[in-house]
Amino acid sequence: MTALAGPAFPAPPRRLGLRGGLRNTSTLTWRSVLKIRTNMEDVLGLSLNPIMFLLLFTYVFGGAIAGGTHAYLQFELPGILVLSVVFATLGTGLMLNQDIAGGVFDRFRSLPIARWAPLAGAVLGDMVRYMISVAITLGFGMILGFRITTSALSAFAGCLLVLAFALAMCWVSALIGLLAKTPQGVQWFGSLIYFPLTFGSNVLVPTQTMPGWLQAFVKVNPMTDLTEAVRGLLVGGPVATPVIRSLLWAVGIFAVFAPLAVRVYRRKT
Repeated sequence: MTALAGPAFPAPPRRLGLRGGLRNTSTLTWRSVLKIRTNMEDVLGLSLNPIMFLLLFTYVFGGAIAGGTHAYLQFELPGILVLSVVFATLGTGLMLNQDIAGGVFDRFRSLPIARWAPLAGAVLGDMVRYMISVAITLGFGMILGFRITTSALSAFAGCLLVLAFALAMCWVSALIGLLAKTPQGVQWFGSLIYFPLTFGSNVLVPTQTMPGWLQAFVKVNPMTDLTEAVRGLLVGGPVATPVIRSLLWAVGIFAVFAPLAVRVYRRKT
């Protein structure tokens, strides 16, 4: 009987260590990247949204707000960069919601991998989406006439700041995707949060042109600090204070929403 049973195989460990979890996360991150490559509709949306924002806002509002399209383009492009990348983070919640509804995460649960690896892999894989949005926004803006008036290093730091903030915001999107029952719910709840944050800031117009009650909200809005930081790094202006505030906001958002998303994810899976 022993000979027929064959050699005994060791049972997989019930809890993986940090090293094993990171290895699982890197594998699932690559899976998320491959999903982006095969989903041409998502890539098309990431490409067209920044282009549409730049064309509409530059040529509809440019003359009225700044007296000319070029002057307004120099002012608005950093804001459009923030706007495009922040809205791109909503895709994280949509993809998570679709994967959970389709039973993909149930299959992950049956595998001997770290429980948090699928969630972390989905979030990190979406960083490629944000990089695409940054590249399209800057590239098309330069075609329209936008010029970086600082240094290449400063502009690179501005792009990294946007990506770091997006990494924090995608945990907000992940939490929405885990709580909502349908992709339509993700879009609705996401829009309810993202629209006031992005458009209720100095992304498109200077703060001092707004009513007093609205200025009070704009001044405490994290998007305002991020936009001022990116604007200073790309075209000049105050940098130190808004950059520090943006990083503090990013750390705070991550510290609050990442544990919440992991907790809801563990409860649902």
